[in-house]
Amino acid sequence: MRQVRRGGQVPPGQRAPGGRGRPSAPPHGVPQQPSYVDGGEGRGFAGGDGYDSGYNTGQVYGTPGGGGPAGPGGSHPRGPRPAPNWRRRIKWTAITVVTVVVVTSVATYFWADSKLHRDVDLSKVIDRPDSGDGTNYLIVGSDSRAGMSAEDKKKLHTGSAEGKRTDSMMILHVGGNGDTLISLPRDSNVEIPSYKGAESGKTYPATGRQTKLNAAYAEDGPTLLVRTVEYNTGLHIDHYVEIGFAGFANIVDAVGGVEMTIDKPFKDKWSGADFQAGKQKLNGQQALAFVRTRHAFAASDLQRTKNQQKFLSALAHEVATPSTVLNPFAFYPTMSAGLDSLVVDKDMSLWDLASMFWAMKGVSGGDGTSMNMPISGSTGGNLVWDKAKVKTLVNELNHDEKVTVSGD
Repeated sequence: MRQVRRGGQVPPGQRAPGGRGRPSAPPHGVPQQPSYVDGGEGRGFAGGDGYDSGYNTGQVYGTPGGGGPAGPGGSHPRGPRPAPNWRRRIKWTAITVVTVVVVTSVATYFWADSKLHRDVDLSKVIDRPDSGDGTNYLIVGSDSRAGMSAEDKKKLHTGSAEGKRTDSMMILHVGGNGDTLISLPRDSNVEIPSYKGAESGKTYPATGRQTKLNAAYAEDGPTLLVRTVEYNTGLHIDHYVEIGFAGFANIVDAVGGVEMTIDKPFKDKWSGADFQAGKQKLNGQQALAFVRTRHAFAASDLQRTKNQQKFLSALAHEVATPSTVLNPFAFYPTMSAGLDSLVVDKDMSLWDLASMFWAMKGVSGGDGTSMNMPISGSTGGNLVWDKAKVKTLVNELNHDEKVTVSGD
Protein backbone atom coordinates (compact mmCIF):
# COMPACT_ATOMS: atom_id res chain seq x y z
CA MET A 1 0.00 0.00 0.00
CA ARG A 2 1.29 3.43 -0.81
CA GLN A 3 2.33 5.65 2.05
CA VAL A 4 2.72 9.35 2.36
CA ARG A 5 6.11 10.59 3.50
CA ARG A 6 6.25 14.11 4.83
CA GLY A 7 9.72 15.75 4.73
CA GLY A 8 13.12 14.32 3.91
CA GLN A 9 14.56 11.34 5.67
CA VAL A 10 17.05 12.04 8.40
CA PRO A 11 19.33 9.20 9.41
CA PRO A 12 18.75 7.99 12.93
CA GLY A 13 20.76 9.86 15.52
CA GLN A 14 21.56 12.93 13.31
CA ARG A 15 20.17 16.43 13.32
CA ALA A 16 19.27 18.20 10.20
CA PRO A 17 21.83 20.75 9.06
CA GLY A 18 21.22 24.24 10.37
CA GLY A 19 18.58 23.16 12.77
CA ARG A 20 18.15 22.16 16.39
CA GLY A 21 16.78 18.70 16.00
CA ARG A 22 14.46 19.74 13.26
CA PRO A 23 14.68 18.71 9.57
CA SER A 24 16.52 21.23 7.42
CA ALA A 25 14.38 23.52 5.36
CA PRO A 26 14.26 22.69 1.67
CA PRO A 27 15.96 24.98 -0.78
CA HIS A 28 14.39 28.37 -1.46
CA GLY A 29 12.04 27.92 1.55
CA VAL A 30 9.62 25.67 -0.32
CA PRO A 31 8.29 22.87 1.92
CA GLN A 32 9.11 19.45 0.78
CA GLN A 33 5.98 17.73 -0.55
CA PRO A 34 4.94 14.34 0.74
CA SER A 35 6.08 11.41 -1.25
CA TYR A 36 4.29 8.13 -1.73
CA VAL A 37 6.17 4.93 -1.28
CA ASP A 38 5.14 1.35 -1.40
CA GLY A 39 5.53 -1.12 1.38
CA GLY A 40 7.07 0.45 4.47
CA GLU A 41 7.76 -0.81 7.85
CA GLY A 42 4.11 -0.76 8.90
CA ARG A 43 4.58 2.63 10.58
CA GLY A 44 3.09 4.84 7.86
CA PHE A 45 6.39 6.56 6.89
CA ALA A 46 9.70 5.19 5.67
CA GLY A 47 12.09 6.64 8.19
CA GLY A 48 10.29 5.40 11.30
CA ASP A 49 9.70 8.72 13.06
CA GLY A 50 6.68 7.08 14.72
CA TYR A 51 4.06 9.23 13.07
CA ASP A 52 1.28 7.36 11.29
CA SER A 53 -0.89 9.37 8.96
CA GLY A 54 -3.66 6.86 9.21
CA TYR A 55 -3.74 5.91 5.59
CA ASN A 56 -2.28 2.54 6.47
CA THR A 57 -5.07 1.56 8.81
CA GLY A 58 -7.96 3.51 7.36
CA GLN A 59 -8.06 5.80 10.43
CA VAL A 60 -7.80 8.98 8.46
CA TYR A 61 -10.65 10.50 10.45
CA GLY A 62 -9.65 9.07 13.76
CA THR A 63 -12.16 6.20 14.17
CA PRO A 64 -11.40 2.55 13.91
CA GLY A 65 -12.98 0.90 10.92
CA GLY A 66 -13.54 4.22 9.11
CA GLY A 67 -16.96 5.58 8.39
CA GLY A 68 -16.43 9.05 9.79
CA PRO A 69 -15.70 10.52 13.20
CA ALA A 70 -18.55 8.65 14.91
CA GLY A 71 -18.28 5.24 13.36
CA PRO A 72 -20.51 3.60 10.81
CA GLY A 73 -23.55 5.62 9.84
CA GLY A 74 -22.27 8.75 11.61
CA SER A 75 -23.80 7.84 14.98
CA HIS A 76 -22.01 7.99 18.28
CA PRO A 77 -21.11 4.60 19.67
CA ARG A 78 -23.19 3.67 22.78
CA GLY A 79 -22.83 1.01 25.36
CA PRO A 80 -25.65 -1.39 26.31
CA ARG A 81 -28.92 0.34 27.36
CA PRO A 82 -29.39 0.26 31.15
CA ALA A 83 -32.32 -1.80 32.45
CA PRO A 84 -35.38 0.30 33.51
CA ASN A 85 -35.60 1.13 37.19
CA TRP A 86 -39.00 -0.42 37.90
CA ARG A 87 -38.87 0.34 41.60
CA ARG A 88 -38.49 4.04 40.84
CA ARG A 89 -41.24 3.97 38.22
CA ILE A 90 -43.67 2.19 40.54
CA LYS A 91 -42.87 4.62 43.34
CA TRP A 92 -43.63 7.72 41.24
CA THR A 93 -46.71 6.15 39.69
CA ALA A 94 -48.06 5.40 43.17
CA ILE A 95 -47.30 8.94 44.35
CA THR A 96 -49.09 10.38 41.32
CA VAL A 97 -52.16 8.19 41.80
CA VAL A 98 -52.39 8.97 45.53
CA THR A 99 -52.03 12.69 44.83
CA VAL A 100 -54.80 12.64 42.23
CA VAL A 101 -57.10 10.67 44.54
CA VAL A 102 -56.46 13.00 47.50
CA VAL A 103 -56.94 16.18 45.46
CA THR A 104 -60.11 14.82 43.82
CA SER A 105 -61.52 13.66 47.16
CA VAL A 106 -60.87 16.98 48.87
CA ALA A 107 -62.35 18.92 45.95
CA THR A 108 -65.41 16.65 45.89
CA TYR A 109 -65.90 17.03 49.65
CA PHE A 110 -65.92 20.83 49.54
CA TRP A 111 -68.11 20.83 46.42
CA ALA A 112 -70.64 18.53 48.06
CA ASP A 113 -70.50 20.33 51.40
CA SER A 114 -71.28 23.64 49.70
CA LYS A 115 -74.44 22.21 48.12
CA LEU A 116 -76.12 21.13 51.38
CA HIS A 117 -79.08 23.29 52.43
CA ARG A 118 -78.57 23.59 56.18
CA ASP A 119 -81.81 25.45 56.85
CA VAL A 120 -83.12 23.78 60.01
CA ASP A 121 -81.92 25.08 63.37
CA LEU A 122 -82.55 22.42 66.01
CA SER A 123 -81.30 24.78 68.73
CA LYS A 124 -84.75 26.38 68.55
CA VAL A 125 -86.36 23.17 69.80
CA ILE A 126 -87.15 23.53 73.52
CA ASP A 127 -87.38 21.06 76.44
CA ARG A 128 -85.55 18.29 74.65
CA PRO A 129 -84.99 14.78 76.06
CA ASP A 130 -81.43 13.70 76.84
CA SER A 131 -79.34 12.22 74.07
CA GLY A 132 -79.00 8.47 74.13
CA ASP A 133 -76.41 6.13 72.64
CA GLY A 134 -76.18 6.02 68.87
CA THR A 135 -77.52 8.60 66.42
CA ASN A 136 -81.16 9.29 65.55
CA TYR A 137 -82.17 10.82 62.20
CA LEU A 138 -85.67 12.12 61.47
CA ILE A 139 -86.13 11.60 57.71
CA VAL A 140 -89.03 13.49 56.16
CA GLY A 141 -90.52 13.34 52.69
CA SER A 142 -92.45 16.54 52.12
CA ASP A 143 -94.98 17.36 49.43
CA SER A 144 -93.07 20.52 48.57
CA ARG A 145 -93.58 21.55 44.96
CA ALA A 146 -90.89 24.22 45.02
CA GLY A 147 -89.24 24.71 41.63
CA MET A 148 -91.78 22.53 39.82
CA SER A 149 -93.45 23.75 36.64
CA ALA A 150 -97.12 23.15 35.86
CA GLU A 151 -96.01 20.41 33.49
CA ASP A 152 -93.92 18.77 36.24
CA LYS A 153 -96.86 18.81 38.65
CA LYS A 154 -99.10 17.21 36.05
CA LYS A 155 -96.52 14.58 35.12
CA LEU A 156 -95.84 13.62 38.75
CA HIS A 157 -99.51 13.84 39.86
CA THR A 158 -98.61 16.16 42.73
CA GLY A 159 -101.49 18.59 42.48
CA SER A 160 -100.92 22.29 43.11
CA ALA A 161 -101.59 22.69 46.84
CA GLU A 162 -99.81 25.61 48.45
CA GLY A 163 -97.40 25.23 51.36
CA LYS A 164 -95.71 22.02 52.53
CA ARG A 165 -96.89 18.96 54.36
CA THR A 166 -95.11 15.77 55.38
CA ASP A 167 -95.90 12.88 53.09
CA SER A 168 -93.70 10.43 55.01
CA MET A 169 -91.73 10.41 58.27
CA MET A 170 -89.18 7.93 59.56
CA ILE A 171 -86.76 7.63 62.45
CA LEU A 172 -83.47 5.95 61.59
CA HIS A 173 -81.42 4.83 64.59
CA VAL A 174 -77.75 4.13 63.79
CA GLY A 175 -75.94 2.25 66.53
CA GLY A 176 -73.58 -0.54 67.42
CA ASN A 177 -76.26 -3.22 67.82
CA GLY A 178 -77.84 -2.95 64.41
CA ASP A 179 -79.64 -0.10 62.68
CA THR A 180 -83.38 0.40 63.00
CA LEU A 181 -85.73 2.18 60.59
CA ILE A 182 -89.10 3.11 62.11
CA SER A 183 -91.91 4.60 60.03
CA LEU A 184 -94.19 7.13 61.70
CA PRO A 185 -97.59 7.09 59.99
CA ARG A 186 -98.59 10.63 59.15
CA ASP A 187 -102.06 9.89 60.58
CA SER A 188 -100.53 9.06 63.99
CA ASN A 189 -102.46 10.64 66.86
CA VAL A 190 -100.12 12.91 68.85
CA GLU A 191 -100.25 15.78 71.31
CA ILE A 192 -98.84 19.14 70.24
CA PRO A 193 -96.58 20.33 73.11
CA SER A 194 -95.43 23.82 73.99
CA TYR A 195 -92.97 25.11 71.42
CA LYS A 196 -90.99 28.10 70.26
CA GLY A 197 -92.05 29.54 66.91
CA ALA A 198 -89.43 29.04 64.20
CA GLU A 199 -90.03 32.50 62.72
CA SER A 200 -91.63 34.50 65.54
CA GLY A 201 -89.42 33.23 68.35
CA LYS A 202 -92.52 33.35 70.54
CA THR A 203 -93.22 30.47 72.93
CA TYR A 204 -96.63 28.86 72.49
CA PRO A 205 -97.93 26.97 75.57
CA ALA A 206 -99.30 23.45 75.38
CA THR A 207 -103.08 23.11 75.34
CA GLY A 208 -103.36 19.32 75.27
CA ARG A 209 -104.44 19.47 71.64
CA GLN A 210 -104.55 16.09 69.88
CA THR A 211 -104.01 15.97 66.14
CA LYS A 212 -102.35 14.08 63.31
CA LEU A 213 -98.56 14.04 63.31
CA ASN A 214 -98.23 15.70 59.92
CA ALA A 215 -100.23 18.69 61.21
CA ALA A 216 -97.23 19.68 63.37
CA TYR A 217 -95.10 20.25 60.27
CA ALA A 218 -97.88 22.14 58.52
CA GLU A 219 -98.31 24.38 61.57
CA ASP A 220 -94.74 25.51 62.17
CA GLY A 221 -92.34 23.49 60.05
CA PRO A 222 -89.45 21.15 60.89
CA THR A 223 -88.67 22.42 64.40
CA LEU A 224 -92.23 21.85 65.66
CA LEU A 225 -92.24 18.42 64.02
CA VAL A 226 -89.01 17.50 65.83
CA ARG A 227 -90.38 18.89 69.09
CA THR A 228 -93.60 16.86 68.68
CA VAL A 229 -91.78 13.61 67.86
CA GLU A 230 -89.45 14.03 70.84
CA TYR A 231 -92.29 14.91 73.19
CA ASN A 232 -94.46 11.94 72.18
CA THR A 233 -91.64 9.38 72.10
CA GLY A 234 -88.99 10.57 74.58
CA LEU A 235 -86.37 9.96 71.89
CA HIS A 236 -83.76 12.64 71.16
CA ILE A 237 -83.48 13.54 67.46
CA ASP A 238 -79.87 14.28 66.50
CA HIS A 239 -80.31 15.18 62.82
CA TYR A 240 -83.06 16.21 60.44
CA VAL A 241 -83.24 15.35 56.71
CA GLU A 242 -86.00 16.41 54.33
CA ILE A 243 -86.58 15.86 50.61
CA GLY A 244 -89.38 17.13 48.35
CA PHE A 245 -91.27 15.55 45.47
CA ALA A 246 -89.11 16.79 42.61
CA GLY A 247 -85.84 16.03 44.39
CA PHE A 248 -86.92 12.48 45.09
CA ALA A 249 -87.77 11.83 41.44
CA ASN A 250 -84.53 13.43 40.26
CA ILE A 251 -82.39 11.19 42.48
CA VAL A 252 -84.10 8.07 41.15
CA ASP A 253 -83.56 9.17 37.55
CA ALA A 254 -79.93 10.10 38.26
CA VAL A 255 -79.10 6.52 39.32
CA GLY A 256 -80.86 5.14 36.27
CA GLY A 257 -83.91 3.86 38.12
CA VAL A 258 -84.39 1.48 41.03
CA GLU A 259 -85.26 -2.18 40.70
CA MET A 260 -88.18 -3.34 42.83
CA THR A 261 -90.24 -6.48 43.25
CA ILE A 262 -93.92 -5.59 43.64
CA ASP A 263 -95.94 -8.30 45.38
CA LYS A 264 -99.40 -7.43 44.09
CA PRO A 265 -100.65 -5.25 41.25
CA PHE A 266 -102.29 -1.96 42.23
CA LYS A 267 -103.58 1.23 40.69
CA ASP A 268 -104.25 4.68 42.14
CA LYS A 269 -105.47 7.60 40.05
CA TRP A 270 -104.51 10.08 42.76
CA SER A 271 -100.79 9.23 42.75
CA GLY A 272 -100.65 8.02 39.16
CA ALA A 273 -99.64 4.51 40.22
CA ASP A 274 -100.33 1.66 37.81
CA PHE A 275 -98.19 -1.39 38.61
CA GLN A 276 -98.19 -5.05 37.72
CA ALA A 277 -96.78 -7.67 40.09
CA GLY A 278 -93.19 -8.81 39.65
CA LYS A 279 -89.67 -7.43 39.34
CA GLN A 280 -89.38 -4.12 37.51
CA LYS A 281 -87.25 -1.00 37.34
CA LEU A 282 -88.96 2.21 38.45
CA ASN A 283 -88.02 5.61 37.08
CA GLY A 284 -88.46 8.83 39.06
CA GLN A 285 -92.10 9.35 38.13
CA GLN A 286 -93.03 5.74 38.91
CA ALA A 287 -91.06 5.73 42.16
CA LEU A 288 -92.86 8.82 43.43
CA ALA A 289 -96.22 7.24 42.60
CA PHE A 290 -95.17 4.05 44.39
CA VAL A 291 -94.22 5.73 47.68
CA ARG A 292 -97.23 8.08 47.69
CA THR A 293 -99.97 5.59 46.97
CA ARG A 294 -102.39 4.90 49.81
CA HIS A 295 -105.88 4.89 48.27
CA ALA A 296 -105.18 1.50 46.69
CA PHE A 297 -104.75 -0.21 50.06
CA ALA A 298 -107.21 -1.10 52.81
CA ALA A 299 -104.80 -0.18 55.60
CA SER A 300 -103.84 2.88 53.62
CA ASP A 301 -101.27 4.65 55.78
CA LEU A 302 -99.59 1.55 57.20
CA GLN A 303 -99.15 -0.10 53.81
CA ARG A 304 -97.80 3.10 52.37
CA THR A 305 -95.15 3.38 55.09
CA LYS A 306 -94.06 -0.18 54.34
CA ASN A 307 -93.73 0.67 50.65
CA GLN A 308 -91.75 3.78 51.52
CA GLN A 309 -89.33 1.82 53.69
CA LYS A 310 -88.91 -0.81 51.03
CA PHE A 311 -88.24 1.68 48.29
CA LEU A 312 -85.92 3.98 50.24
CA SER A 313 -83.80 1.02 51.31
CA ALA A 314 -83.59 -0.13 47.68
CA LEU A 315 -82.68 3.39 46.59
CA ALA A 316 -79.91 3.64 49.20
CA HIS A 317 -78.60 0.27 48.04
CA GLU A 318 -78.59 1.45 44.41
CA VAL A 319 -76.79 4.69 45.26
CA ALA A 320 -74.09 2.80 47.18
CA THR A 321 -73.34 0.23 44.45
CA PRO A 322 -69.88 0.29 42.78
CA SER A 323 -71.51 1.04 39.42
CA THR A 324 -72.64 4.37 40.88
CA VAL A 325 -69.87 5.21 43.36
CA LEU A 326 -66.95 4.32 41.05
CA ASN A 327 -68.43 5.83 37.90
CA PRO A 328 -67.99 9.62 37.89
CA PHE A 329 -70.61 9.95 35.13
CA ALA A 330 -73.16 8.40 37.51
CA PHE A 331 -71.76 9.46 40.88
CA TYR A 332 -71.62 13.23 40.38
CA PRO A 333 -75.10 13.60 38.81
CA THR A 334 -76.54 11.48 41.62
CA MET A 335 -74.74 13.47 44.28
CA SER A 336 -75.78 16.73 42.68
CA ALA A 337 -79.43 15.69 42.41
CA GLY A 338 -79.50 14.49 46.00
CA LEU A 339 -77.68 17.39 47.60
CA ASP A 340 -79.69 19.98 45.66
CA SER A 341 -82.88 18.38 46.96
CA LEU A 342 -82.04 17.85 50.62
CA VAL A 343 -82.82 20.18 53.51
CA VAL A 344 -80.86 19.31 56.66
CA ASP A 345 -80.11 20.70 60.09
CA LYS A 346 -77.28 23.16 60.64
CA ASP A 347 -75.06 20.59 62.40
CA MET A 348 -75.34 17.96 59.69
CA SER A 349 -72.00 17.02 58.12
CA LEU A 350 -71.34 15.01 54.99
CA TRP A 351 -70.06 12.22 57.21
CA ASP A 352 -73.39 12.17 59.07
CA LEU A 353 -75.24 12.06 55.77
CA ALA A 354 -73.05 9.24 54.47
CA SER A 355 -73.59 7.32 57.72
CA MET A 356 -77.34 7.65 57.25
CA PHE A 357 -77.25 6.30 53.68
CA TRP A 358 -74.98 3.39 54.61
CA ALA A 359 -77.29 2.51 57.49
CA MET A 360 -80.31 2.52 55.17
CA LYS A 361 -78.38 0.32 52.75
CA GLY A 362 -77.62 -2.04 55.63
CA VAL A 363 -81.27 -2.22 56.64
CA SER A 364 -82.22 -3.15 53.07
CA GLY A 365 -79.56 -5.86 53.10
CA GLY A 366 -80.93 -7.48 56.25
CA ASP A 367 -78.35 -6.04 58.65
CA GLY A 368 -80.94 -4.06 60.60
CA THR A 369 -84.61 -3.82 61.53
CA SER A 370 -87.39 -2.18 59.53
CA MET A 371 -90.75 -1.59 61.21
CA ASN A 372 -93.75 0.67 61.73
CA MET A 373 -94.34 2.43 65.00
CA PRO A 374 -96.39 -0.06 67.09
CA ILE A 375 -100.11 0.70 66.79
CA SER A 376 -102.79 -0.28 69.32
CA GLY A 377 -105.90 1.10 67.58
CA SER A 378 -107.41 4.32 66.26
CA THR A 379 -109.43 7.28 67.41
CA GLY A 380 -111.31 9.73 65.21
CA GLY A 381 -109.54 8.36 62.14
CA ASN A 382 -106.11 8.77 63.71
CA LEU A 383 -103.78 5.86 64.52
CA VAL A 384 -102.99 5.42 68.23
CA TRP A 385 -99.53 4.24 69.22
CA ASP A 386 -99.10 1.31 71.60
CA LYS A 387 -97.69 3.18 74.59
CA ALA A 388 -96.16 0.14 76.31
CA LYS A 389 -94.37 -1.03 73.18
CA VAL A 390 -93.26 2.48 72.30
CA LYS A 391 -91.75 2.89 75.77
CA THR A 392 -89.82 -0.39 75.43
CA LEU A 393 -88.68 0.52 71.92
CA VAL A 394 -87.43 3.95 72.96
CA ASN A 395 -85.61 2.51 75.98
CA GLU A 396 -83.82 -0.02 73.76
CA LEU A 397 -82.84 2.66 71.25
CA ASN A 398 -81.62 5.06 73.94
CA HIS A 399 -79.35 2.35 75.33
CA ASP A 400 -78.40 1.16 71.85
CA GLU A 401 -79.70 -2.32 72.57
CA LYS A 402 -81.03 -4.83 70.09
CA VAL A 403 -84.65 -4.01 69.28
CA THR A 404 -87.13 -6.65 70.44
CA VAL A 405 -90.33 -4.73 69.69
CA SER A 406 -92.16 -5.23 66.40
CA GLY A 407 -94.71 -3.11 64.58
CA ASP A 408 -97.20 -3.88 61.81
